Amino acid sequence: MVDHIDTLADLNKHISLKQKIVSIHQVIKKNLPFISRIAIAIYDPETRMLKAFIHSSGKDNPLKNYQALIDDAPSLKAILDKGLPRVVNNMLTFDNGTKEHTRRIGRAGYAASYTMPIFNNGGFLGFIFFNSFEADVFDEKSLSQIDVFGHMISCMLVKELTNINILTAALKTTGHITHLRDPETGSHLDRMSRYSRMIAISLADKYDLDDDYIEHVFMFSSLHDIGKIGIPDDILMKPGSLDKAEMTTMKTHAIKGRELIDEILENFGLGNIEHADILRNIAEYHHESVNGTGYPSGKSGQDIPLEARIVAVADVFDALTSKRPYKEAWSNEQALKTIRELSGEKLDQDCVNALFDNIEEVEKIQQHFKENIFG
Repeated sequence: MVDHIDTLADLNKHISLKQKIVSIHQVIKKNLPFISRIAIAIYDPETRMLKAFIHSSGKDNPLKNYQALIDDAPSLKAILDKGLPRVVNNMLTFDNGTKEHTRRIGRAGYAASYTMPIFNNGGFLGFIFFNSFEADVFDEKSLSQIDVFGHMISCMLVKELTNINILTAALKTTGHITHLRDPETGSHLDRMSRYSRMIAISLADKYDLDDDYIEHVFMFSSLHDIGKIGIPDDILMKPGSLDKAEMTTMKTHAIKGRELIDEILENFGLGNIEHADILRNIAEYHHESVNGTGYPSGKSGQDIPLEARIVAVADVFDALTSKRPYKEAWSNEQALKTIRELSGEKLDQDCVNALFDNIEEVEKIQQHFKENIFG
């Protein structure tokens, strides 16, 4: 018998995807010490945006909170079109340094890169980047080793995103099975989830938010009102104001949402899904108020999880600017005036300020995800 230490044993542990990427990076460096950074960018097909997701380089993250249209990154789009990886052994001569991501990587001192596209059943998910501070290091021998780890990382990412998709589909399907209808449209969910991501990015420096957290806020925010599955139609679809008893029933959707999420996580074997607490907090606490007058727990200020405070602002703003059975859509100006009045009382002031600071992005999101007659 020969004792052997499994260098990838960390992958068997209940740790985050980011921690697993860091562990893989350490193993790679034993044979390929010039690999200085592994990073993943994921793709949003709705907007054609590439978004920074996770990386292995600690605080050294030149693309923190970065996103760009894939059409504005022709070298990356070429990788996607060909379906083949790309080797750049000298970043100084690459792309003339005209693109923002190229300039950021260059300023950080990276001199060479290897980029692999990530696919799942033919669908494009994003890219894996292997960066080096040294030029001319990627040869066929090193690339053959890197490819193995790249596909391992791809499989882990696919598993993580698939679990989230299963969870999302299960929750939405439950709503359809019960034949309940929420007046909130798909366009509302598209908009408010992107407002949530926008607000989180704006707060990233102050709250030290990484791209992993931000992306999960985006992915989970559209499930904020999943508990309305348990609210009767005559209350959920009532065209006028709710009376006191009806409002009491409506408020139970926050707890119902948390309970439903926990049940589906258990029943579908998704208990280990990464950042599940972000989803739980969004569902349960997005109606809390910073002055303590919200529900279901009467939490206040910083005791309300940040992700719930973010989603609250995004949700209220889009609710005000959307047509509902009981109201017409407000203008952005009217909605922003009300949001400002609620700041520091009902809504978190930092999150409100982030909305105001990014009104041009808000308008772009509104243009891209307009309401339609089918909802």
